[in-house]
Amino acid sequence: MCDNLVVIGMGSNIEPYLNFAEAIQRLKQEIKIIKLSSLQITKPVGIIDQADFINGALLAKTVMNYPELKCFLKKIEDDMGRDRSAPKFGPRNIDLDIVIWNEKVVDDDYYSRDFLKDAVEELHIF
Repeated sequence: MCDNLVVIGMGSNIEPYLNFAEAIQRLKQEIKIIKLSSLQITKPVGIIDQADFINGALLAKTVMNYPELKCFLKKIEDDMGRDRSAPKFGPRNIDLDIVIWNEKVVDDDYYSRDFLKDAVEELHIF
């Protein structure tokens, strides 16, 4: 089996430090985390009347393919109580997104969110 190199973006504005810790523990059960980026405080996008977000990213290796990993991340979000009926840009306890897959940008937010570029640069993926 081949390891896939992935950068996963993380965000939360509901008890973010607690939720990041829990998400990382859940991720470690199935993927090998290599490095964590620093965390950044960012202003909300879209719906601005809410708490600031804490954002970061992690570099990991996985034997899962892209669809399997995406499904795994969504399951973690769901198991942690993510409300998918809430507005897209509303508050959330955890958001996990594949940003880089085998050195290829796969999330367009990378191009518009400076914190993602900063995190990827810090992880030395490019």
